[in-house]
Amino acid sequence: MSQKERLLKQLQAARSFSENLLKDFNTPQAWIHQLHEGGNHALWFVGHMGTTDNFMLSLVRPDLCEDNQEYAALFGLGSQPSADIDDYPPVERVLAFMADRRQKLLQALEEMEQPQLTASTPEGAPEFMPDHASVFETAVWHEGVHSGQLSLLRRSLGFAPTV
Repeated sequence: MSQKERLLKQLQAARSFSENLLKDFNTPQAWIHQLHEGGNHALWFVGHMGTTDNFMLSLVRPDLCEDNQEYAALFGLGSQPSADIDDYPPVERVLAFMADRRQKLLQALEEMEQPQLTASTPEGAPEFMPDHASVFETAVWHEGVHSGQLSLLRRSLGFAPTV
């Protein structure tokens, strides 16, 4: 299996796991449930995953990146989750954004040839993402970090473990 094939598989598996965790969130209260004041909630997770994928696109395929200042402010690095659902766009719209941005990230990877994975990221990229392959690797582990938070939220709401 090539590096590209492994990266595609891991990106898809990470997102599938997250989507499975999200299935039980179906009320406004569940979407903004926090373990503590200021903690990440499921709606923030969804927007953050979309915003992160969008940032990753800016490093590897800027032409597929979407300028969305509203989402960057609500869900980007350093944003603080709000306990008021009215501070956010409708859940369905945020879910669609997350799905669209992952589809574009997968498209970017699918369209790359193996040598492009070793291409350097642009100046200003985080040091831990020196090349294109590392951008996709980071997307996988970053989602894993936050899906762990999502798993805790699920259990604190009384949802059964996922299978």
